[in-house]
Amino acid sequence: MSYTDAPLVEEDVLHGAYRGEGGRLFWLALGTGMLTLLTLGIYRFWAKARIRRYLWSATAPGGNPFEYTGTGLEKFLGFLVAVVILAAYLGILNVLLLFAGFSIIIGGDPADPMVALQQILVLYINLFALIPLIYFAQYRARRYLLSRTRWRGVRFGAEKGAWGYTWRGCLLALVSAFTLGLLSPLATFKLEKYTWDRTWYGDAKFSQGGKWTSLYRAMIHVIIGVVLFIGAAVLMVMDEQLALLGFVIFFVAYIWLIIGFIYYQVHAWRILAAHKVLGDDIRFRSLPRTGTIIGTYIVGTIAVSLLTAIALIPVGFLIAGFASVLGGGANPNDLFGSPQGILFIAIIAFAYIFAIVFAGALSMVFITQPILRHYVEETAVIGATKLDAIRQRVGDDVVDAEGFADALDVGAAF
Repeated sequence: MSYTDAPLVEEDVLHGAYRGEGGRLFWLALGTGMLTLLTLGIYRFWAKARIRRYLWSATAPGGNPFEYTGTGLEKFLGFLVAVVILAAYLGILNVLLLFAGFSIIIGGDPADPMVALQQILVLYINLFALIPLIYFAQYRARRYLLSRTRWRGVRFGAEKGAWGYTWRGCLLALVSAFTLGLLSPLATFKLEKYTWDRTWYGDAKFSQGGKWTSLYRAMIHVIIGVVLFIGAAVLMVMDEQLALLGFVIFFVAYIWLIIGFIYYQVHAWRILAAHKVLGDDIRFRSLPRTGTIIGTYIVGTIAVSLLTAIALIPVGFLIAGFASVLGGGANPNDLFGSPQGILFIAIIAFAYIFAIVFAGALSMVFITQPILRHYVEETAVIGATKLDAIRQRVGDDVVDAEGFADALDVGAAF
C-alpha cells in the first residue's frame, strides 16, 4: 500500500481548513500594492506583514486559525542592517578581486578579448558569491517566520543553524550540478531533514524520517523529459530529414519537463509530509494533486490577463484621446515640455503602475490563494488528540527579521 492509499482513522484526525475570501484579499493586496509603489517600495515590509496576517488567520485547521505576530517595522529595521552587511561583503570581495589582478576591468580597453573575459568572470564571481547568502537568508527567513507564527496559542520555533544550512546547501547544489540533477533528491531530502529536525511547535520537536531514494518516484516525469530532450538532439544531429521531428520532440520535451518539475515538487511534498513526526508520534498526511496545481496556474493566468486588460480599457481610451488632442503635427520636443505633455506622460506611467499592482492583486486571488487553499485542505494531522499535551516553549530571538531575505528578495513565499 503506497503513501497515498493508506486509510485514516477519522476519530483522531484533524483536517486542514481554509476560509479566505477572494474579495477581501484582492482589496488588501491592491491597497498595500499601491502604497508600496507610492512610497517607492518602503511600505512593502508592512504590506507583506498585513497580507501574511490575513492568510495566516484564514488558515484554520480544526477551526483554530493561525496567528502571525510579525510587524513591518521589525522587517524594515532588519532589512537596513542586512543591506549594510551585504554592501560590506560585496565591497570586500571586489577589493580582493582588484588585488588579485582584475583592476584592468576598470581602465582596460573593452575591445580587448582578455578584458571582456575578465569582465564576464568578475560578474559571475559576484553572482556566485551571493549563493551562500541566499541559503543563509532562506534559513533565517524561515526561522523568523516560525517565531512569529502561533496556533492554538502555542508558538512555532526553530533552532539556530543558518551557517550549517548554508554550507550544506552549497555543497549539495554542487553535487546535484555535477551529477546533472541525478542526485537532486539527495539535496532535497538532506536540506528538508536539516530544517525540520531543528523545528519546534511549543515544546514538541519535529523530525523528518524516510529515505532520500524514495523521492525518485517523484522524478519520473523529469527523467522522461530529459530522455525526450536527448532523443530530440540525437534526431536533429543524425539526419536533416529528421530535424523537423526532432524539433517537435524538443518542444514536447520542454513542456513535459515543466510539468515534471511541478510534479516533482508536489509529490516530493507528499512523500516528505508522510514521514514527518511531531513530538509523541503526531503524524501528517498531505495529498495535493499536480493536475489541480497546473490547472490553477493556467486558469488563473488567463483570468488575470483578461481582467487586467479589461480594467485598462478606460485608461487606454483616455491615453488615445490625449494622443489625438496633443498630436496635431506639433514638435515632439515642445509637446513633452508642455504641461499637457507632462500630464500625458503621467497618465501613461499611472497606467503602467496600475497594471502591475492590479495584476499582482489578481494573482493573489486567482493563483496564490487557490493553491494555498488546496494544500491546506488536502493536509491532515494524524494523532491530533496528542496536541493537547503540547505546551509553550521559550521564544526564539531572531534579530534580523528576514533582513537578508528582503535584501536579496528571496526566502519567503508571501
